[in-house]
Amino acid sequence: MVNALTNNRISPTKSLGLLWLILLLSCPIKSQSLTDSNTIILQQRIINNDTLPHVNLKEVHIVLPFKFTSNQQRQRYGKLLRNVKVVLPYARSAGNKINTINAHLGALQLEKSRKDYLKKVEDELFNEFERPLRRLTYSQGRLLIKLINRETGDTTFELIKQYKGGVSAFFWQGVARLFGSNLKSEYDLEGDDKMIEHIILLIDNGML
Repeated sequence: MVNALTNNRISPTKSLGLLWLILLLSCPIKSQSLTDSNTIILQQRIINNDTLPHVNLKEVHIVLPFKFTSNQQRQRYGKLLRNVKVVLPYARSAGNKINTINAHLGALQLEKSRKDYLKKVEDELFNEFERPLRRLTYSQGRLLIKLINRETGDTTFELIKQYKGGVSAFFWQGVARLFGSNLKSEYDLEGDDKMIEHIILLIDNGML
């Protein structure tokens, strides 16, 4: 345990690896390739009896540079930048996975079928993501909790309670507390997490 704290990494135990998997509730989203086509259909607009192509351009977002008030804040931004790049794909994937799970659960009428489905999903996630999620640092784990709230609108505590029950939620909240985390953490867009939001906007606009 001392070595784990010294290296600022999660202790390689199965229970803690499972904690991050339950927090994540996700799997990578495979990109879909567009179908090859030689035909491009454009909108048209008639001006002075001439038919001209009309193309709607995508909205361009202007993200101003973040204004640092101290060197300490600049260093914090750099650390957050590295961590967001690692964690954001997991959080984004979580939002998609949760939508998939909810849609599937909505089609299941029997409680046993719902429990069997959730158990299957949990086992698949654990087998695939146990090792990568153990590599998360404590700060990355706390960031993951906040970003899941940003992407889903629910805290991680609420999600665990919804899928695993109240007892499991309180248990994992206790485990998270031991490692300096809080499953009830919420994303504060205009407050403490304003710097994180700025980084995400840069990423989403292809500026990072």
